Amino acid sequence: MSQRDALAAYRIYFILGALFICSLVVSNLIFQKFFYWDFFGLYRFEISVGILPYPVTFLITDLISEIYGKKKANQIVTAGIFASIFSLLIVYTSAAVPATDWSPVDDVLFDKVFGATVVAVLASMMAYLFAQYIDIQLFHFWKKITKGKHLWIRNNFSTFFSQFVDTATVLLLLCFFNKIEWSLFGTLLLSGFLFKVLIAVCDTPFLYLGVYLFRKRFKLAPGEEIGAELNAFQKEEKL
Repeated sequence: MSQRDALAAYRIYFILGALFICSLVVSNLIFQKFFYWDFFGLYRFEISVGILPYPVTFLITDLISEIYGKKKANQIVTAGIFASIFSLLIVYTSAAVPATDWSPVDDVLFDKVFGATVVAVLASMMAYLFAQYIDIQLFHFWKKITKGKHLWIRNNFSTFFSQFVDTATVLLLLCFFNKIEWSLFGTLLLSGFLFKVLIAVCDTPFLYLGVYLFRKRFKLAPGEEIGAELNAFQKEEKL
């Protein structure tokens, strides 16, 4: 890989990483609003708005896994953990300082919106750790089994299981800490999982498009990854 291509690949990797971290942090901050969606009269979804940006993270990690390899995907996941912890500290500090009398958002309103964020972020990070690492492991498992073919299999089969783990873990923790009633657990688990499955199926064409553009830009063969080449290039730059 030429120096120009390596720099371009790094820039794209950092952009994908930024989108991943942004989606993760935002999902933790907005989770307390719930909405419903009647799916063509077949099923009524009742889910948190925090779920909306979250599937983007799985699309990005699948894309990075396919093009950059397992190591680079795990690096993004680890960066997301640190970003979540840092956002948690910022929210906690903001809640601790007293609001002025003329503040448009007083302490009561702030605590109502962000008061459960500490528990939510902790719950989300636990689920996130399990789900994302499982997704990456399963993605490369299916990639090895299919010998780099049938991208839709590793994209969907890795995401389906990891999304179930993610949804179940978050709800279990939130119910355990009395942030959500246990009576809602079954409904929210089914709605959350089905919604994520639907999104995973819908994002498959976008994954194919992204992989196609990457392979065309960097002249990669099917199943070929560029993570090892980027690591070697990075070492040379340091020397």
